[in-house]
Amino acid sequence: MRITFNGRPALDYHMQLVKKLEIKSREKIIEFLNSQPAGRIASIDRNGYPQVIPMNFVWADGAIYMHSHPAGEKLDNMLRNPQVGFEVDQHVCFLPSYYFHPTDASQADTLYISVVIKGTASLVRDNGEKARALNALMEKYQKEGGYEQLAPEMPVLQEVAVIKVVPDEMRGKYKVGQHWSRPYRLKMAQNIIDREGLENAKPVLAIMGVVFKDGRLELESDPEM
Repeated sequence: MRITFNGRPALDYHMQLVKKLEIKSREKIIEFLNSQPAGRIASIDRNGYPQVIPMNFVWADGAIYMHSHPAGEKLDNMLRNPQVGFEVDQHVCFLPSYYFHPTDASQADTLYISVVIKGTASLVRDNGEKARALNALMEKYQKEGGYEQLAPEMPVLQEVAVIKVVPDEMRGKYKVGQHWSRPYRLKMAQNIIDREGLENAKPVLAIMGVVFKDGRLELESDPEM
């Protein structure tokens, strides 16, 4: 049996869709990473199970940096096996099944952005690098200031561990309406407004490249990453 979708072989259609969902720009991946408040790091415990932990983080100087208590299971895992996974995602909007079909629940979907990293973890030993990483974390999370910059000679550096993950592979995906035709994207935008309300829908529409102007929906741009 030859499975088709819209008259095309299903595998070809799937591959074309996957390419449309890839974030092709490394700069856009990095921009997305540092726009998000938390990521999840996965290490392997002594029994071979993945351990996944949410972490504050910052991308700086070509690596992911996280601060941590100086002792704990995740550090033991990384010292035993430095190959780790790191993931960041943003849930943009749930799309209920009835947007696409009146009764078929399998049609429900989600708009999202995500980045997955496979990399090598280590503990930062150099005090200069450690201070730079912690200052970068503060700049990301405490933009209003109100603190003294850390320096390599400060004893407080010894009270915290800094984890560094250097990517061996970094890939991003996004599904925010770029795979739809422009008229269909406007139709979906109206569905989102009807379900979520205009004020709640505005941030979603902005990501989709749609604006509500003079009482009507308009396409402002195509969402490209």
